[in-house]
Amino acid sequence: MTTNKRYDLIIVGGGPAGLTAAIYAMRAALDTVLIEKGVHGGQIAMSDSVENYPGFETISGFELSQKLSDHAKSYGVEMIQKEVVAVEPGLEFHSVRLDDGNTLNAYAVILALGGYPRRLNIPGENTFYGKGVSYCATCDGFFFRNKTVLVVGGGDTALEESLYLAKIAKHVYLVHRRDAFRGSRILQQRVLAECKIEVLWNTVVTEIKADENGVNGVILEDTQTKEKRNLATEGVFIFVGFTPNNTLVPGGVDMNTQGYVVTDEKCETRIPGLFVVGDLRQKYARQIVIAAGDGCIAALAAAHYVEMKKASQECALPE
Repeated sequence: MTTNKRYDLIIVGGGPAGLTAAIYAMRAALDTVLIEKGVHGGQIAMSDSVENYPGFETISGFELSQKLSDHAKSYGVEMIQKEVVAVEPGLEFHSVRLDDGNTLNAYAVILALGGYPRRLNIPGENTFYGKGVSYCATCDGFFFRNKTVLVVGGGDTALEESLYLAKIAKHVYLVHRRDAFRGSRILQQRVLAECKIEVLWNTVVTEIKADENGVNGVILEDTQTKEKRNLATEGVFIFVGFTPNNTLVPGGVDMNTQGYVVTDEKCETRIPGLFVVGDLRQKYARQIVIAAGDGCIAALAAAHYVEMKKASQECALPE
C-alpha cells in the first residue's frame, strides 16, 4: 500500500453490499480496493442461520459471508484490513484516509458502512444472539413457527414485526416501557385487534435466559411498581431502533431525519462519484439480498462514472 495511491474505485465496508460491489467492479475491470476494519460479511457473519437468501435454502451467516468474500477474492480484488477515519470528496478524485496515516485516492468511492440495531444492553442479549435473540423478524421469524415469542419496542417497526410474527408464532408478547405506543395509529389498531398479540404495558426486559436449546425466558420489570417476574418465551425480538453508521459520510451529502443517506436510483449521492449502499442508504426494507443489489447497482454506476471521468480528462489534455 502506498500513500496517495490512486485507484479507479475504493469500497469502504466488507458486508454483502461492499463485497457484491467488489465482484461487479472487478468484472468491469476497475482497479478496485476494498477496505474493511473487521470481519468480512458484516452482521450476517454472526447469524446462526440464513434462510431467505436466494439460492440457499439454509446457510449459516458465517458461511454465506465466506462465500461472498471468496467470490470477490477470486477476481483478485485488493483488500485492506484497516480503519477509515475520513472520506474527503474532491473535484478530480476522492480521498480516503486510514488510521495508519495513509491516504488512498480514487475517481469513485462506494460507502458500504451498514448500521446496527440498538440494543437493550441487558444480561443475555449478546450471549444468546442468534440462539433466540434476534433483531429481524423477517429474517428469523420462520424459526419460531408455532412458538411463543416476545417483542420489545413501541414504534412502527416493533408493531409491524409483531403483526408479522403473529402470522407465524403461536403467541406474541409485545413489551413496551410506556402506557402508549409511539407507532402510527393504524398499526396500533391492528396490533390491539390481533388476538395472538398480548401487550405488556409499562414493562421492560431486564434479563434474557436460556438453556442448551436456546432462549427459554426473560425477566420482566414493571416500570411503575418495580416488581419483577419471569416469563417463558422461546424467542426475543428487539426493535428499539436502528443506527446507521454515518460518521464517515462527508458534508454535503443529503441524509433524512433518521440519519440514512439519500441517493438516486444508482445509489449515487449528490456528490458525483460518491455512492452509498446497504443499510446506510434510505430504503424501504433492509435485507441481505437488497444490500447485495445495491452493491451491484453502485458498482455498475461507478464503472460508468469512472469511464466518463477518464474520457473527460483525456479530452482536456493538450495535443
